[in-house]
This record gives sequence, structure tokens and C-alpha cells, in this order.
Amino acid sequence: MDYKEAGVDVEAGRAFVDKIRNLVHSTFRPEVIGGLGGFGGCFQLPGGYKEPVLVSGTDGVGTKLKIAQILNRHDTIGIDLVAMCVNDVLTSGAEPLFFLDYLATGKLEKEQLADVVAGVADGCKQAGCALLGGETAEMPGFYQVGEYDLAGFCVGIVEKSQMLDGSQVQVGDVAIALPSSGVHSNGYSLVRKIIADQEWQWSDSPTIFNDQTLGETFLIPTRIYVKPILAARQTGLEIHGMAHITGGGLPENLPRCLGVGQAIEINPQTLPTPSVFQWLAENGGVSPQAMYNTFNMGIGFVLLIPPQQAEQAISFFHNQHISAWAIGKVVHGTEKISGIPH
Repeated sequence: MDYKEAGVDVEAGRAFVDKIRNLVHSTFRPEVIGGLGGFGGCFQLPGGYKEPVLVSGTDGVGTKLKIAQILNRHDTIGIDLVAMCVNDVLTSGAEPLFFLDYLATGKLEKEQLADVVAGVADGCKQAGCALLGGETAEMPGFYQVGEYDLAGFCVGIVEKSQMLDGSQVQVGDVAIALPSSGVHSNGYSLVRKIIADQEWQWSDSPTIFNDQTLGETFLIPTRIYVKPILAARQTGLEIHGMAHITGGGLPENLPRCLGVGQAIEINPQTLPTPSVFQWLAENGGVSPQAMYNTFNMGIGFVLLIPPQQAEQAISFFHNQHISAWAIGKVVHGTEKISGIPH
């Protein structure tokens, strides 16, 4: 008996690394030292920083993976993985430098997993960070054939004097929303339950989605906000706080960027009602409170901007072909957020 008979194909693993080598190298920044295949990835810190602070973040994709595996479509789920990490790191004002992934599967299927890594590489390019390395584990008996799981982490850098930690936020700052691309990567256990309970098929195309299937709608990858927001800061636009709207929605995530004794007052008339969330609420009989506590509800990222620069910020993002609009303001208070069901 050997390892292959136990379900682990070492040669297939080596062939897989060779297959993805060019994908990984295509993401490299000048600071990357060495190539793929060492025991660790090496990255030289960029110059020009007086007091550099490293900011790290880690995440997964959750049960959105189930949809990718059911539909046998794996080319976008890696974008979600990168997005969930780099968008979090960005909220501190940090530029993502490098990313590593961990991929575990029941049986290594080269084409399937190469599509996954292609998505990771795509996400890294969108964020401007290097895919520095990763780990692929073949675990027969733990995962079924065709199943895999993903996790990743990112490291970014920011000048200590430019780091955002809540202390910069001032009462009167305007909350500027940037749109999500859809459900992103949170709430998929509820999405899948609604679709299963109502006996929808992933190939169905509800009228509200304009001929797009449920599978296509719910696999739209998470938007990556890194480059436009870093570009906005480089123009001199003041950003006092940022929030990535993930699990827990606006009620849980928006208050995380506030200072002590501060709250967010939302104007409910400014909140969007994208069709995907309307459809989920109607088909699942989900209350407004549960919707706002589970999903991003069409807002993927929020910036806190001084009121005198709010219009400038909105115009900047519009010029980048990104919608942006004011949804509220920072006030004194202990109720961390008001104006939305929660």
C-alpha cells in the first residue's frame, strides 16, 4: 500500500503547482523575493514609510462555496476570498501587499482547483496585491470528491500617522455609501434555505432578475474597493473612517469605525432596495430586521467624510464610474445606529 492508494496523489499535487505557477507569478509586485515552491513566501517592505504598520486580515467564503460546487463553476469564488480579506484590511487605511490562500479538498482535481486559483489571482490583481503562496491539502474522507474549502489572509501596510482607528471620526461627518455587487459572501446559509424551501432550482430565472439564473445571480463575486479608495486618499480627500459591510450588515459593521460616544444616524429614504434582496425577503418571508442584520442590502462599503468634502467625495467616485451617495451622518449618542430596522 502507498499514499496514493490511501487517497492522496502526491504527483497530482506537484502537477497542480506547476499548472498554477504562471497564475501566481502574474500577481507579483516588485517587492516579492523568490518564486513559488519554497517553505515560505518572502516580501520586502516597500520604502518611503517613516513608521510602517502592518495590518492583517483573514476570512473565508462560507457556504457560497456550495453553490459554486453544485453549478461546477469555480472561476469567481477566489475573487470572493480575496475581497473579504483585502476590504477588511482597507478599513484601517492600509494598502494590501500580499495574500496567501489555503485550499482543502477531498480529491485534487486540477482543472477545478486551477479555476479557483485563477479567481484568487484575479482578485489579487484587482486589489494590487501579490499572491505570495498558499497551501493545497488533499484530505480524502474529510471532504467528499468534488468538495473543497477555502480560507485566506492578507497583509497590508499603512503609515502610522495615516492609520484609521476611530479616533479621527468627528460628529457631523457624512456617511457615504458605495454599492455592493450583490449579496457578496455573507448570508448564504439563509439564501440556500430560502431556495430549497421554496423548491427553486439554481437554473431558474425569476422575472425580477432579467433572464439571469439564480445560480448566476448568487455567484456574482464580491466587489473589491481597494484601488478607488486608495486613489481617493492620494488626492487629499479626507476619510475619517471606513466600514466593510459584511456579516451582520449595516447594524453590526458601520458602528465599528466610530469613536467613543458616537453613533450613526441613517436617513432611511437613502437606502437602496436591489432586486436580489427584495426577492429574498419576499420568497423567504424574511422580516426587514432580519434582512438588515444578515445582508449588506446593496451597500458594500461606507466612508465617513468631513461634511465640507462630501460632495467632492461623491464626485470623485462618480468619475471612477462608481455610484456613491450620502446615507447619514455621525452624531453624539449611545445607540450606535438609528434609521434602519435592526
